[in-house]
Amino acid sequence: MNTAAVPSQRDAARTPADAGDAGYSKDLKARHVNMIAIGGAIGTGLFLGAGGRLHSAGPALALAYLVCGVFAFFVVRALGELVLYRPSSGSFVSYAREFLGEKGAYVAGWMYFLNWSTTGIADITAIALYTHYWSFFTSVPQWVLALIALAVVLAVNLISVKIFGEMEFWFAIIKVATLVCFMFVGIFLLATQHDVDGTKPGLSVITDHGGILPHGVMPVVIVMQGVIFAYAALELVGVAAGETDRPEKVVPRAVNSIMWRVGLFYVGSVVLLALLLPGSVYSADQSPFVTVLSKIGVQGAGDVMNLVVLTAAMSSLNSGLYSTGRILRSMAVAGSAPRFTARMNRSQVPYGGILLTCAVCVLGVALNYFVPSQAFEIVLNVASLGVISTWVIIMVCHLVFVRRAREGRLTRPSFRLPGSPVTEIVTVAFLLAVLGLMWNDPDVGRKTLMLVPVIAVMLVGGWFALRRRIAKAADRELTGFTE
Repeated sequence: MNTAAVPSQRDAARTPADAGDAGYSKDLKARHVNMIAIGGAIGTGLFLGAGGRLHSAGPALALAYLVCGVFAFFVVRALGELVLYRPSSGSFVSYAREFLGEKGAYVAGWMYFLNWSTTGIADITAIALYTHYWSFFTSVPQWVLALIALAVVLAVNLISVKIFGEMEFWFAIIKVATLVCFMFVGIFLLATQHDVDGTKPGLSVITDHGGILPHGVMPVVIVMQGVIFAYAALELVGVAAGETDRPEKVVPRAVNSIMWRVGLFYVGSVVLLALLLPGSVYSADQSPFVTVLSKIGVQGAGDVMNLVVLTAAMSSLNSGLYSTGRILRSMAVAGSAPRFTARMNRSQVPYGGILLTCAVCVLGVALNYFVPSQAFEIVLNVASLGVISTWVIIMVCHLVFVRRAREGRLTRPSFRLPGSPVTEIVTVAFLLAVLGLMWNDPDVGRKTLMLVPVIAVMLVGGWFALRRRIAKAADRELTGFTE
């Protein structure tokens, strides 16, 4: 037996358990976790966001997706190693508590909640916008469609984790099948040199329209923030591992498959798009896949792709409610979230945390009522701060984890992040650089960065308000008291 793969009994005895993990079912199967990994890697960031980014950054967008994809893989690989060390539905919040203390867990949890609650607002806004594409729904107010979408996904999450897993499984199947079909069409157009809106596909499309960097380097730098947001939700693999009965087999397979999926679906799709039409033809208000298919006269392309993008937004909202429910429960047991978020229903679903996230999303319904044209942009940029902070915390946790392993205080599993500690340091530096470079975007990025001091003040104020309760919860755990 590989002794590095299985912690010793002594290690197991001193491995801190997360009280928030008690009571969950283990109903997620391998196929669910694998598809959750795919669903996390493929979303509206590709199906819709790639159009506007191709327009502003040009073919170099493929390189941006590749670079960010590599660092995203490092983050998920680090999280995967922590999961095999100790599976937990509290995921990185639970690991932050162990390796960074309660302050680290508090910051990790609430920044993740900020990420997914604002992403949820973006998702219900997107769903309402996509639904308005069909004339049948045009007369329905945007806020009504947003509220209906939220109610449907909430119901699915509250029934059982198995229903959530099935929903994500089929959402992912739809997204993957659509991408595969498009790539076959794109390759066929390239191979046959079929005209696309009067343009012969191939390298000449790039060389005749300004090359790889038609607008220079800065637009590529600016879109990095959006590219990283496109990869948000990859960390769901870590949360889902707490509700599967064989994480030691399921997680490594799901994590390792992320890299080739990123290369094939993200980078491959963007390269194909760049070879078929000039970047100037694509736009932010239309899926780039719809742009290509409509240019070659495919009937119903807009309807099909709109349905797929709608599915991607529903999948994202579904995942956000799932993950924040588990994260908030882990925090509530430790005293750093409202007590009611620790409650579970008969189906072993932490409904308290899910309802809290929904309450924030209801604010999104209000945004859709008062400022329907700006709702999506407002929340998307706030969510990006949560994504970057979550990834940084995962890498810092892994650094401390590796250091303790070298001190002989714990045993690393055989499934490891390569190149530690250099990999973690370089990844953190890259993520902080992306955050800093957002300042170069005066319209959106700079305004987003101005929110950082506001968020910091709110976190500090919340900590001082909760620290006594957190200390009491820690004392109860040490004395063996369980609620």
